[in-house]
Amino acid sequence: MSGISRRRVLTAGAAAGALGTLAACSSGTGLRVGGPDPADGKGTEQARPVKPIGDGSTADTGAQPHQPKPERLKEGQQPPQFVVFSWDGAGEVSNKLFSRFRKVAADHGAKMTFFLSGIYTLPESKKHLYRPPQHPVGASAIGYLADRHIHATLQQVRAAWLEGHEIGTHFNGHFCGATGVRRWSPAEWRSEIEQAVGFVTRWKTNTGFTDLDPLPFDYRKELTGGRTPCLEGQANLLPTAAALGWKYDASSPGGLQVWPGKVQGGRIWDFPLQSIPFAGHSFQVLSMDYNMMFNQSGGNPLGDRAQYDTWRAQARDTYLAGFRRAYETNRAPLFIGNHFERWNGGIYMDAVEEAVGKMAAHDDVRFVSFKQLVAWLEAQDPAVLRKLRTLPPGQSPAGGWAEFLGAAGSRSS
Repeated sequence: MSGISRRRVLTAGAAAGALGTLAACSSGTGLRVGGPDPADGKGTEQARPVKPIGDGSTADTGAQPHQPKPERLKEGQQPPQFVVFSWDGAGEVSNKLFSRFRKVAADHGAKMTFFLSGIYTLPESKKHLYRPPQHPVGASAIGYLADRHIHATLQQVRAAWLEGHEIGTHFNGHFCGATGVRRWSPAEWRSEIEQAVGFVTRWKTNTGFTDLDPLPFDYRKELTGGRTPCLEGQANLLPTAAALGWKYDASSPGGLQVWPGKVQGGRIWDFPLQSIPFAGHSFQVLSMDYNMMFNQSGGNPLGDRAQYDTWRAQARDTYLAGFRRAYETNRAPLFIGNHFERWNGGIYMDAVEEAVGKMAAHDDVRFVSFKQLVAWLEAQDPAVLRKLRTLPPGQSPAGGWAEFLGAAGSRSS
């Protein structure tokens, strides 16, 4: 973590809890998704075959629509610039940020990853069904959603999947620190995951809602990765993730802007949040809204209003600095994690939206989900990926891409 601010960099703890407490491309595919209206999640998708699963909360409706076909790089070809925007918690509350960023994505042909907290589909009146590891029954470090917000969240999750976005997991109770997830065993992670999946796949039984269509996917098959609370506990999560057949994990903090590799004996792609240049400073900051807020207002989500415009521009320019460092050099995928929050007047949400628009104006940029990035990586020649991983942050290939990934370059790897 050389060069990172020595201020607090582990971020997802207070951040992801905010949804319950504070109320928390140019894709290369040319996709422009019409489909569901962001406001209500009701869509214009053509009829799909529906095979209900369990109590009908979910259903098998076939392959997910709007997925790009991964293509192997040609000899000497410059890689595209992948950008993954992901959202921790992913609930739709009164600020309607889930629907807002579905529209932002649609405007730019982008795909994103939404890490759904399982208890955001569980009414507080049924919290006794949640048995968190090492905590009392029903305990949670984030608030349960009001029933109307559970209803809205289910609409957004359904619409997002039909638009091609990924629904990952942010697990459940978001326990951080000394009594949190860093102490959980692989078996306790298994319990937490099973409960998260159970809440999502039994929302009809638990909520009693009868006016919503099922989620159009088999969540046990669709779920291939997640992000832990506070970016903690990855070491003991990984054996369970591998046993479940997950493809990636996005829980590690402080990664560098390099091409990703695998962990857990080569079974799991490691997609850490990254250290990116903090605009106006000589140090780096983690690529997440909470870290910028912590460095700007000391972790106070209601900081000095007179600074909001300055901080908004700084956050946007920080995302763009990370983007340019990759785009103009080693083309490492850029990972940006955020929350549906209104810290410091919502400036970080505005910064993300502005950054997406500016990134989309560049050629060969692909906004993808983590799941789509995995598919692309696994379609590549392993020798080419090994070669790409030799490029440090901010370093262009010597001799240019044609030489670096040409036949001679590949043989030398």
